[in-house]
Amino acid sequence: MTVHHAKQKHDFEPKIIAFVCTWCTYAGADLAGTSRMQYPTNVRVVKFPCTGRIDPVFILKAFQQGADGVLVSGCHPGDCHYMAGNFHARRRFAAFRKLLEFIGVDLQRLQFSWVSAAEGGKWVEVVTELTEQVRAMGPMQEFKALALEEQWSGRLDTPELQEAYQAI
Repeated sequence: MTVHHAKQKHDFEPKIIAFVCTWCTYAGADLAGTSRMQYPTNVRVVKFPCTGRIDPVFILKAFQQGADGVLVSGCHPGDCHYMAGNFHARRRFAAFRKLLEFIGVDLQRLQFSWVSAAEGGKWVEVVTELTEQVRAMGPMQEFKALALEEQWSGRLDTPELQEAYQAI
């Protein structure tokens, strides 16, 4: 298990979004924190009742909004508090990986794991490994242009808007 004892200085610090289930992975991350286990602070956690409720569009949006890596983590198969939610998630994301590959996302930027409430140490390992892996890959640039295209600046003095206004 890799543990950071001192804050290391790196040229690039990745932004990682973790979509986790409330019952297992979130509790495991909480256990790691309350046990004062050290791990990189690059991960921002988004809590869901179940990984079966995570829409693949959320992952695309995370990348589009600047995430360099995404982690999806929930209960171990067979231990889902909602009976089969993690099985649904596993099937959904198996197909989703093919879509990501098709649109040019390096699949090493996306990781799926199962972490139970008693596995704080495993949470530390998963987060550390993903952070180091994404840090070595560098920033993700593929979707940032798309995010800029989707944003409306609110400016009314653009040539396109002036032309439309004059046509009225």
